[in-house]
Amino acid sequence: MDIIKSQRQKEEGAAVLKQHFFTAQSRQEEATLIMTQDRSPTEEVMKLAAIALSLNVRLRSSDMPVDMQERALRYARSFLDDPSISSAPKHRPNPTLLARALKKEFDSVYGVAWHCVAGKSFGSFVTHSPGGFMYFSIDSLFIVLFKTEVKMVTELEPSSQIS
Repeated sequence: MDIIKSQRQKEEGAAVLKQHFFTAQSRQEEATLIMTQDRSPTEEVMKLAAIALSLNVRLRSSDMPVDMQERALRYARSFLDDPSISSAPKHRPNPTLLARALKKEFDSVYGVAWHCVAGKSFGSFVTHSPGGFMYFSIDSLFIVLFKTEVKMVTELEPSSQIS
């Protein structure tokens, strides 16, 4: 057996070993390592619950990373609390302005194709990208924020030829 192998052969051999011997136990160890580097999922959820409580926001449903949820809750609350944005003397919130502002914020931070619906009474049924849905309420306003997938069209499909 030849003891000296080229660097390339070593790398290929390591890749093959990694592919074949990556077991559930090693996946668990990797997940544990990642969790110890950051907060655990339970801690993140508890932090989000505390933030929602402090902002007087009720999280109704979500399929979104915790940091994005926090950004949406904080942004919406600060928007509604800003007296310069209110359109009426009694500081009645304008759902359309909130929806537009939240959509633009998420488009600029997390990429395009975000949609937002805000109001006191509405129904909705949406298809969203994985990790891109949130439904919450602030005071008497209900907000649905979701992302859809956008694919760039680089060329038109050839139309069917009629014989």
